[in-house]
Amino acid sequence: MYTKQEIIIKRYREGKSHRCISRELGLNCKTVSKYISEYESTIQDSTSFEAGHSKYVSTAPAYKAGNREKQKLTQEVQDVIDSLLFLNDKKKQQGLHKKLLKKKDILEELHRQGIDIGYTTVCNYVSTKQSRVTINEAYIRQVYNPEESCEFDWGEVKLYINSKLTRFQLAVFTSSYSNFCYVLLYNQQDTLSFTKSHVYFFETIGGVFKIMVYDNMRVAVSM
Repeated sequence: MYTKQEIIIKRYREGKSHRCISRELGLNCKTVSKYISEYESTIQDSTSFEAGHSKYVSTAPAYKAGNREKQKLTQEVQDVIDSLLFLNDKKKQQGLHKKLLKKKDILEELHRQGIDIGYTTVCNYVSTKQSRVTINEAYIRQVYNPEESCEFDWGEVKLYINSKLTRFQLAVFTSSYSNFCYVLLYNQQDTLSFTKSHVYFFETIGGVFKIMVYDNMRVAVSM
């Protein structure tokens, strides 16, 4: 897991300005400048760039806790949490939902960085940042007979193949009666993949359904 300081320094070494880094990570510009200033100072005091860089990124930020009570939600603490939520957003864009940091993970990372703060404080802040309007949906239960109908739809999954994140298309068959699922992976949603998936599915189950249900997908409508 990357710390806030590593994320900031990585972008700084890519040639991005303090203001650009602040805008991308949603951090206070003073916070970004503070970390970059500490980084440059560490490099200058070291015998080589490599030694200084290694020393800086391997040293956790110092937060003076002393004997005082748990730290309040200061701007600096908010910046750390925001940077972790930013990483979650990036993972969502990559489809890595199972690797998202939960609130307890965020709390553990804060403690690892020396920030003594309570779980409730973290939960309240994260909930405020992620607040969404909840819409109650109504559902009508449908009843089906065995072998009566089957639904087909496309899905998507992202997998790491040889360390590269690759996107695959899922041809998904679901029995309306039993919810039995049969899934095949393809590189793209085209007519050939659509046709082959049906052939493999029907061969596997040894028959066909009376009714096949499709969404308004272009490849199904055109056939």
